[in-house]
Amino acid sequence: MFEDFIYVLTKYDVWLWRGFLLTAQLLVISVAFGTVLAIPLAVARVSKKVSIQAVPFAFIYMFRGTPLIGQLFMMYYGVGQLVANIDGIQDHWTWTYLRDPYWYCLLTFVLNTAAYVAEIMRGGIQNVPGGEIEAARACGMTPFTTYRRIIFPRMWQMIWPAYTNDVIFTLKATSLASTVTLIELTGAARKIVARTALPYEAFISAGLIYLIIVYVLTLGFKMIERYLRRSEKRKDKLPGKIKPMGV
Repeated sequence: MFEDFIYVLTKYDVWLWRGFLLTAQLLVISVAFGTVLAIPLAVARVSKKVSIQAVPFAFIYMFRGTPLIGQLFMMYYGVGQLVANIDGIQDHWTWTYLRDPYWYCLLTFVLNTAAYVAEIMRGGIQNVPGGEIEAARACGMTPFTTYRRIIFPRMWQMIWPAYTNDVIFTLKATSLASTVTLIELTGAARKIVARTALPYEAFISAGLIYLIIVYVLTLGFKMIERYLRRSEKRKDKLPGKIKPMGV
């Protein structure tokens, strides 16, 4: 078995490398755009007006309440089929992109990530101490400035561990892209199995790469977390109250 394992790593290293690159690409773009989209959704969710909350609530509820693989199939086989049936679309220059499953996968992962991150952010915004917000208003800060200088920095400090877990969840979710013919890391392993009939060696190789990615991500996010919590460490170093003489 060890010889087969080495054979897979050396013979099909290019397939695994390309699968890794596609996995990393899906992860980075999904997390980046999903996080940007989640910010206005989270702000709308904490609004006191029901009319403003309604749309983000429905969006978040739908994407958090349905399986990701179902969303992926609906996007690829549903939306993709509707697009393919548009008259003249296959002669248009956009068909080069619209027929590619990559874009449907990416859109699904972005929207799914946005829904989960928005809900995490909502909890973080609601847990920001009210005294800090009132102090910002007393200083004459506008709502935009209050969010930028007070609420968002405090929110990131509180939600960072949960955000880290969501990024790792998104990494593992990218493996579903292989169900719609994308050859990411899991898809590369399945392709190797079809070629060599060595399922254990192929999927163990892919699993080891996933573990390495998770380790690097966890290490990087911990460093960022220490940076975000630097203000709390400074508070801990401040001298305490001076005790009266004779106590």
